Amino acid sequence: MGYQRIEDYGVIGDLHTVALVSTTGSLDYLCLPDFDSPTVFAALLDDESGGRFGIGPAVDGARLRQLYLPDTNVLLTRFLCGDGVAEVTDFMPVGTMRHAHAVVRRVTGVRGRFRFRVQCAPRFDYGRQPHRVEQRDGEVLFIPKGGDAPTLRLHTPVPLEVVGDDAVAELVVEPGRTLDFVLEVVEPGRASPAAGSRWAARAFAHTVGYWRDWAGRIRNGGRWRSEVVRSALAMKLLTSQRYGSIAAAATFGLPELVGGQRNWDYRYTWIRDGSLTAATLVDLGCADEPRAFLNWVTQRYRESPEPGVLQIMYGIDGRRDLTESTLPHLRGYLDSRPVRIGNGAYDQLQLDIYGELLHLVDRFDAAVEPVTYELWCHLRASVDWVAANWRRPDEGIWEVRGGRHEFLYARLMCWVALDRAVKIARRRSLPGPVADWERVRDEIHADIHAGFWHAGKRAFVQYRGADTVDAASLLMPLMGFVSPVEPRWLDTLRAIERELVEDSLVYRYRTAAGAADGLAGTEGTFCMCSYWFIHCLTLAGDADRAQFYFEKMHSYANHLGLYAEEMDGTGRYLGNFPQAFTHLGLVGAARALDAALAARGSAGGQVLHDAGVAVGGHP
Repeated sequence: MGYQRIEDYGVIGDLHTVALVSTTGSLDYLCLPDFDSPTVFAALLDDESGGRFGIGPAVDGARLRQLYLPDTNVLLTRFLCGDGVAEVTDFMPVGTMRHAHAVVRRVTGVRGRFRFRVQCAPRFDYGRQPHRVEQRDGEVLFIPKGGDAPTLRLHTPVPLEVVGDDAVAELVVEPGRTLDFVLEVVEPGRASPAAGSRWAARAFAHTVGYWRDWAGRIRNGGRWRSEVVRSALAMKLLTSQRYGSIAAAATFGLPELVGGQRNWDYRYTWIRDGSLTAATLVDLGCADEPRAFLNWVTQRYRESPEPGVLQIMYGIDGRRDLTESTLPHLRGYLDSRPVRIGNGAYDQLQLDIYGELLHLVDRFDAAVEPVTYELWCHLRASVDWVAANWRRPDEGIWEVRGGRHEFLYARLMCWVALDRAVKIARRRSLPGPVADWERVRDEIHADIHAGFWHAGKRAFVQYRGADTVDAASLLMPLMGFVSPVEPRWLDTLRAIERELVEDSLVYRYRTAAGAADGLAGTEGTFCMCSYWFIHCLTLAGDADRAQFYFEKMHSYANHLGLYAEEMDGTGRYLGNFPQAFTHLGLVGAARALDAALAARGSAGGQVLHDAGVAVGGHP
């Protein structure tokens, strides 16, 4: 079939894992049973041998359209040609209808007689594990030969032919008729209720209702409510109902540069990414997901061999060992090799993670419910550790592989950790050496101004001794470290715009300019940084330009309002997809910009500044 563009995919999920479905109707990516489990479909990463579940037109030339049912993660792919129109509705049952992991694919005739081609071709364990196929009345079983991969059962309303390791068919759907294909994980000793259209119809109604009920509780959408809700739904899809963890992105191995080596596995839970995602959900009025995430973090503290010290990332289930390896048998997306699983950064030192975590706890404690005493005791140990270790060099937010530096972002987030700990302790009268924390916090503040301000460049630089800027410094005003109109900060904002911004697209840093990285090649622009830049422009009083850039960024969204990690200069998506970082950045920028425009209207044209606006956009 050929590789589809990353932006030509939609995503569905059941709050345990996700599947990617292209506009051609091909389900090209699915891990089971969890986000970071081995794939059963991975045509996204190897079009020939990765495996897919395709339901698409048997004739050439059909026009393709794809949309979500409003305020849901239920995907509708439409096929239009002169002889007929048909649709495929894709979803994964959630809540009480989720008896097992299942993908429901409902084929409906709309007009005329439409011919479809069906191919169910799983490839277990990243395509490494063979399987056999058994055909029974109304179903096909795909049974792995050994290993831990789950057996799959395909309930089918039409006879399928077994060809090698696959099940295939051609069918004609009549107007008004719906054919339900249900692919489910076989749970030993448990009967399946999924056979038949009645179950599929009930599961569809329940799943639509679940998502609409959840989306209806989102608050603070403002002028861009539809974009905010879609981003919230995307972030929700990355949460694990079983564990409480939050995946950084849905996929692994998608390249930051086509043909390059920057092909990382983002299916895990970073303390940083999870904390910022959960904080954004707090700002949108959500309580369950942030609470579950903090419970998951509490469990990681309990298991830590050193009190108060966390890894930067964990498996979805909390496992600590994420040793990186490659899958040489997979060609990679558009021949981008190596395809990596695991993540070699899991044992890096990244001092910033406690800042994002304390930032979340502060927001949750203030807006939802008090922090538990057990978690506070763990956090207190973390803050004491930060107070003793903040001067150490580390690998930084961008997880460089070229050696440690004293990164500005790490220093900033150490300040945030101490600042938020002081606020929480005073708000709840919790025990802790608050005076000592304040002293160290102020010492860090002075150190940033003394050690990271480049007088010749008129900017805060990426790391101590550097002469390059880094988009991560955009969090300085967003985290309340500096006023968004402080002269040094405005000079830094200008330097970032001059060196890292192309139109509305923002690079994290410029490797050609000497920024720390340690990897060969280049990368695309980083979507979250674009929204951070828009957020900073807003707070600096330039709401008109911020709004213009925001609308430009919206024009880069795919047909469903989803974003990948990065884009190239033409707007083509790069990196893993969808990524929570981009969507939380969008929400923060949208809410800050909406508040600024409203304030300008009520203040006769003057934009109000608030140095305390945080990443989630909470004024």
